[in-house]
Amino acid sequence: MTGRPKRTPTEPLQGIVPWALLATLGVLVGITMPGLGSGAWPFDPPSVDPRGVLGPLARIADREWDLGILRSTAILAGLLVALAAAASWRFRTWPRWAAVGLAAVVCAMLLVPAVLLQVGLRDATAPWYFTNDSTYQIEIAGDLVLDGDNPYGHDYGDSGLENFYPAADDEEAAFDRAARHHFAYFPGTALTAAAWRVLPRPWDDYRLFVLLATLALLPAALLFPGPLVVRLAVGSGLAANPLIVQGAWFGTADAPALLALVLSFALVTRGHPVWAGAALGAALALKQFALVALPFLAVMLLVARVPRRTLYQSGAAFAGIFLATVLPFLIADPGALWDDTVAYGADTYRIVGYGLAALLLNLGAIDDRFGDYPFLPLALLVWLPITAWLLWSQWRAKTAWAAAAGFSVSMFVLLFLSRVFQSSYLAWPLTGIGLALLLASAPGTSPGPSPSGAAGSEAPE
Repeated sequence: MTGRPKRTPTEPLQGIVPWALLATLGVLVGITMPGLGSGAWPFDPPSVDPRGVLGPLARIADREWDLGILRSTAILAGLLVALAAAASWRFRTWPRWAAVGLAAVVCAMLLVPAVLLQVGLRDATAPWYFTNDSTYQIEIAGDLVLDGDNPYGHDYGDSGLENFYPAADDEEAAFDRAARHHFAYFPGTALTAAAWRVLPRPWDDYRLFVLLATLALLPAALLFPGPLVVRLAVGSGLAANPLIVQGAWFGTADAPALLALVLSFALVTRGHPVWAGAALGAALALKQFALVALPFLAVMLLVARVPRRTLYQSGAAFAGIFLATVLPFLIADPGALWDDTVAYGADTYRIVGYGLAALLLNLGAIDDRFGDYPFLPLALLVWLPITAWLLWSQWRAKTAWAAAAGFSVSMFVLLFLSRVFQSSYLAWPLTGIGLALLLASAPGTSPGPSPSGAAGSEAPE
């Protein structure tokens, strides 16, 4: 039986294949551009004094958050896609570098200008303007680490964070009851912030680190086996969807953990389960949500019949990376670490967002945003059985994509049941869907090591 020959990794793209990438990039521009820059905090600083390397950008924007500049840049990205489409009628084949370059440039045009403008305006005012309270608190936590202080159990009342809420005109922040006494992020975030804060102003803005992690989602998708066009399309979706774009400039810190999560799945498919364990440990050190992926990746390795010794090494790498970040803070004050990173989110933080808790609040079943909410019973009675069923289904399916699909569903259910379900959190189940597409696009890809030391092979375009 003879079939169509497989294409080599260096063979140019041709036929309908480039159009699939063009369509993806066009859709990303179309859904991102109308809302780009919207929802910013209503800052009105007494003065804006542009300075430094980003000063010209702040002056071009007339010293304000200018949506026109941002959306015009997005339109230019769309024009670039249109020109590439027009060129495709003349040049029927694409070199692979051209496809990669187009995806990278379009993603950068949607992401970079907004982040740089925010950072430039912030540099021209005070650190509590043109940022987000989470970003600002992460930076303060990094400074505390550099000074040898513990960011957990710390009173942020005189840190500068108290200036953010009146500057942002946020009357519902309840600063004295919440953020003043809690740092909700796992230690990996504080440690990366400490490392980033050694950079000179304005490059020490933590959102620039988040931006780099966001952009890196595209090349991370390219690590998967499978057709290049699928990897480029999915990678572009991971790096430049509206949720992740807003998170980069607005100041949510999900991208670094998401990048580590994507790398963990990619390393498993490439036959490097030990490195995958290390990447997952880094993801968990950065964000608690990554814990949901642990059982699905474990079952993925078991399905692949990875040798027991390799399983132990992978688990040791996971635990080693995670514990290396957590142990110093656990030793310093275990109670503060638990209260800030676990109890705060599960039982203390005000009800926010669009999940079940917010629905019950709106229906009057919960008295106020700080009222009691049975998150733990719901997690045990609803989320845990659903997750167990997803794991069993993954085991029976014996497919790599089932791990990512199961993670996506489990993550969504857990977020829906929690006290806080903000729209930015949807980036986690969305990333799971992207991972499932990447894994499903390479039929026959094994999550375990092959005899040659790498799993799978390049599938045809």
